[in-house]
Amino acid sequence: MKCIGPSESQNLALVLEYALAREAKIWKVPVFQNFTLKGTDISPLSYDRTVLWIGKLSSLFRFCVQTFSLAVSFLNRLLASVKAQLKHLRCIAIACLLLAAKINEEDEIIPSVKKLAEQSDCKCSPAEILRMERIILDKLHWDLYTATSMDFLNIFHAMVMSKWPQLLTRLPQRNPSRHAAFLTKQLQHCMACHQVLQFKGSTLALVIITLELEKLTPDWFPVITDLLKKAQIDSTKFIHCKELVDQQILGFQLPNAVYIFNPANQNIQTHLAEGLPCYYSMGKKEVQFNMQNSLLRGKAYVDDLRSDEFYDGFKYLYNEGGTSEAGPNSEMGNNDIQGPEESINACPPLQPAPHID
Repeated sequence: MKCIGPSESQNLALVLEYALAREAKIWKVPVFQNFTLKGTDISPLSYDRTVLWIGKLSSLFRFCVQTFSLAVSFLNRLLASVKAQLKHLRCIAIACLLLAAKINEEDEIIPSVKKLAEQSDCKCSPAEILRMERIILDKLHWDLYTATSMDFLNIFHAMVMSKWPQLLTRLPQRNPSRHAAFLTKQLQHCMACHQVLQFKGSTLALVIITLELEKLTPDWFPVITDLLKKAQIDSTKFIHCKELVDQQILGFQLPNAVYIFNPANQNIQTHLAEGLPCYYSMGKKEVQFNMQNSLLRGKAYVDDLRSDEFYDGFKYLYNEGGTSEAGPNSEMGNNDIQGPEESINACPPLQPAPHID
């Protein structure tokens, strides 16, 4: 998926077609009903916190963003298939992250199960994590590959940059990989919000692209219309998703926003303290945003600092800055995760579950 011109459009279309087929076959969504996940005691807030926790662990162990996205996909598929309880949620989450890491990461990057349990503070023993891993594999029928929202974001972004290269001139002081890294941060922010669970990853990714193109060019509509047709996304669901994500990204892009709220509103206090994404019915008396100062002073911070975490990985996608034998993660300090005594991965490889009559 290298952004080298219109000649790549046909190949990208085939990649998109295959990803959509996998998504249609695999995608399942957890359903929240009466303020809990249907049939469980897991609240929307608990779900949001768990996804954020997976993201923090993924960053702690220097996993790539695809690992985070795949782990959340495993989590969602499992929660849509079984009636899990809140007391098991962290064990499920850490096992999902471990499975995703085994698929996406190099062996020397993955910490031992013991180290994973200790540093994650998941309150689970290594044996419990491995047992949960086997349960997840069984419930997902060992079918671990699906196209995630991160995959679709990469595909759509490459298609836009390939077919409409003139848009590059509208990226102030940014190249394609920095731009992709910035959009990835937005996507991660939205994934930690239970409201977007109702939308497929392809829809969420295209919404992220759409909202960005609206800011870059007045000619965004033909671009998105073309992608909507290729992705076969329902327009009604697309518009609904766009409205939710637009609110979500607004809060994400205003780091200098000034919040004025009623201290009795514990819901707002909890979300701000935990750094959780949230939607509220906000009146003028409840919240005020210093819009002008935030947009002017916060823009450089959002565009540059928040995307630096992913830039080194994406620049290889677009052949920027040459190549490295150590791979895109080499500059991120992955080798510092383990000491010499842990150079060999202690996580057992994936094996089929034994048949029980």
